[in-house]
Amino acid sequence: MRLRADVTAIALVLVVAVAVPVALRGPWAGECVGVGDGDTITVVHYGRSEVIRLYGVDCPENGQTFGSQAKAYTTSLCLGKVVRVYPRERDQYGRTVATVLLPDGSSLGAVLVRDGCAWWYRHYAPDDEQLRDLEAGARARRAGLWAGANPIPPWDFRRR
Repeated sequence: MRLRADVTAIALVLVVAVAVPVALRGPWAGECVGVGDGDTITVVHYGRSEVIRLYGVDCPENGQTFGSQAKAYTTSLCLGKVVRVYPRERDQYGRTVATVLLPDGSSLGAVLVRDGCAWWYRHYAPDDEQLRDLEAGARARRAGLWAGANPIPPWDFRRR
């Protein structure tokens, strides 16, 4: 009876180990090999590409006002560079939602918000005071997308 319990426990551990993606087990580093839009990048991890959705920020969509600028800025910051990924969860599309640190140690999402290329995504990061303050500063300086008369948040743009 004890042997059966041990085998069952080992089988359960193996199932959990396989079910929990490697990317969600802890921080890791890899080369950014693609930028889908301002808040979605692809990073190579253990020899395979991992799509990363930046935590707490939402950039204008491709095809939306300032979308191409946000994508170009993200590209300039991380494409071809080794970044550090701090996974948080998987989203409904199977992407890893994560905080990404650039080679200089700064948060990619925070830089995007600070420089007016992204909104603080209040719905998913309601308690992130740093992103709140960075967005307020970008708005006050009319930086990036905030230079426009009435920027449309990407979540509203997607609903249209």
